[in-house]
Amino acid sequence: MSLTSRLEADLKEAMRSRDELRRDTIRLLLSALRNQQIENRAPLESQQELSVVQREAKRRRENAEEYERVQRPDMADKERAELRIMERYLPQPMDITEVRAHVLRAVDVTGASTQKEMGRVMAVVLPEIRGRADGAVVSQMVRDVLRERDTTS
Repeated sequence: MSLTSRLEADLKEAMRSRDELRRDTIRLLLSALRNQQIENRAPLESQQELSVVQREAKRRRENAEEYERVQRPDMADKERAELRIMERYLPQPMDITEVRAHVLRAVDVTGASTQKEMGRVMAVVLPEIRGRADGAVVSQMVRDVLRERDTTS
């Protein structure tokens, strides 16, 4: 079942149960998916659908932080509630030890040993863990591992 189909089924269920927040959040996701499909001028593949949901979830996370910064806890709570609903449609995130294992394997595969070779490592790691780990966390971990290798060499 595609993500869009799952969202449409969940939308019907949310409407039946009169869950307004869930209904509105799912409608927002479906709208974002349709807009992306129109922009691409082709049906979305599953990875593209996933990236749209990730982008919307990231927006909610950033919006909640911004609302907290400007002392609007009511709006921050609404953004976080939407985020929790969106996270149901995202793959289970990797824990830090799994990410580190992928980074170490990619460093071994590429033979990278200096910071200058970070791009090669990232090119191997990111496709493997796309959607399951934050790119900034992965990037920092690659830097740390390469720094460790560089100082031990």
